Amino acid sequence: MIRVLLPFFILVLLSACSFKSKPDAWKYKSINAFSSYTNNFLSDRDALAKGDLKRAIHHAKQSANLNQLSRIYLGKCALNISVGIEDKCLEYQDIESLLEDKELDSYYKLISTSLKPQDIKTLDSTYKNFAQSVLASNYTQAKKELFDMDVITSKLLSASLIKERLNFAEVERLIDDASFYGYKKSVLFWLNVLQEKTTSEDKLREIDKKLRVLGSLTGV
Repeated sequence: MIRVLLPFFILVLLSACSFKSKPDAWKYKSINAFSSYTNNFLSDRDALAKGDLKRAIHHAKQSANLNQLSRIYLGKCALNISVGIEDKCLEYQDIESLLEDKELDSYYKLISTSLKPQDIKTLDSTYKNFAQSVLASNYTQAKKELFDMDVITSKLLSASLIKERLNFAEVERLIDDASFYGYKKSVLFWLNVLQEKTTSEDKLREIDKKLRVLGSLTGV
């Protein structure tokens, strides 16, 4: 009898384990989908990025806690801004009144260039020193802070917020960083910025040729 029942109990145990899942699995699925979106968006793989974003939003909407959804909306907005696409973060603004997250609010103010000194204390530590320097109009220090950032997306976003203050060599450095990660959309954006910062005919021809070569593969 024991030999007969033992396989049955093992089967029941395995079945029970197979149906177990983390209660907040939706959150991790959403985070992973948005991470994939970030990579595909910056790599100029727009079709894949579109699917990733749809999945990230779908999973985030499994919960009445809208923090993850708001992070997606702000992240999408920030990525657009980082490559020169105008974005007023309207999706985030639409649900802002339902949130009570001062860190998210400070981040929104940072990327929309409406940050005030009193917002610094609730800003993510990644951007605090950079933001303080910008508010103090100390752009030499602000540039040092952005190039010291470990996260490439944070660096590219911060640079886009002060792109008028960057010199030719600094923009070339950003292009090298974006190229290392294969972030073609960022490379194209910063090549265009570089083009505006030179009067050298040779450099202009070189940049124009790179833009034509890379631009001919847009979306691939």
